[in-house]
Amino acid sequence: MSAYDPKHYAAVPLRAARLDLEPLRLDHAAELTGALADPALHLFIGGAPLAEPELRARHERLLAGPPDPATTMWCNWVLRLRETGAAIGTVQATVAPGGAEIAWVLGTPWQGRGLAREAAVVLADWLRQRGAPSLIAHVHPDHHASAAVAGAAGLAPTEVYEDGERRWEWHR
Repeated sequence: MSAYDPKHYAAVPLRAARLDLEPLRLDHAAELTGALADPALHLFIGGAPLAEPELRARHERLLAGPPDPATTMWCNWVLRLRETGAAIGTVQATVAPGGAEIAWVLGTPWQGRGLAREAAVVLADWLRQRGAPSLIAHVHPDHHASAAVAGAAGLAPTEVYEDGERRWEWHR
């Protein structure tokens, strides 16, 4: 691809040292319901754990794509721990003309092992290789683990806060 063009993005299988990043499918909802069930997971990201029907409905909306796919793409992956085969979380990128906004969620049983870091680095590298001019993430100021993940993915904190979260950025 010679020029950065969001409409040319689509989630493809990616691989990290210990993880497979699988493009989101509807059948992932059953596995992720359990992986993301801990209410403590939502301390910094808000909301509450979703039951399988609600998570499946959310996946249907994500897979349907954004309102204007000519200018914005939604790329979503499920993180699968290669060692056990368990689905343990997700990463996502909203790709637009100015760059991509990235996010990650990892079930609490798998936190603290560097797995979110692996996934975010692989995602950020993939976006850079495809020409993304910038990457953005929003991290709760008290979520030090997510701040470390953003830093490992090459993003730096800014002084901008949106909805109580600090904006982290990387620019080409």
